[in-house]
Amino acid sequence: MSKIELVRAEMIKAMKSGDKERKEALSMLLSALKNKAIDKRADLTEDEENEIVMKEIKQTKETLETSPADRTEIIEQCKLRIAVYQEFAPKEMSEDEIKAVIQGVLEKLGIEKPEAKDKGKIMKELMPLVKGKADGKVVNSIVSGFFA
Repeated sequence: MSKIELVRAEMIKAMKSGDKERKEALSMLLSALKNKAIDKRADLTEDEENEIVMKEIKQTKETLETSPADRTEIIEQCKLRIAVYQEFAPKEMSEDEIKAVIQGVLEKLGIEKPEAKDKGKIMKELMPLVKGKADGKVVNSIVSGFFA
């Protein structure tokens, strides 16, 4: 079952139960997925669907971070949306899993002691391997930790 069908089914459940906020969050996610499918003019792959869900989570987190503290309704709405979107997000990689992938990339590139000048090369190889499975900021900070 595709994410579009899954989100649509959850949206129908939310409508039937009268959960307006959840229905709105699911509606926004559904429209983002559908728009991407329309732009592509084909069905989305699982990776593409996951990428869209992660993008929606990231945008909502940015909205949450930039909202003034006195705008509690926006803050609550963003928190609810993030919680709903997390249900459809792929499982995030743990720090240990990311470190293992980094080690593999270092071995592949033949770098024993990474230096700051190697970061671009490392990130270029690494990011396609963790895209959609880990937050780029987290990956960047872990890679930076390898330079000692």
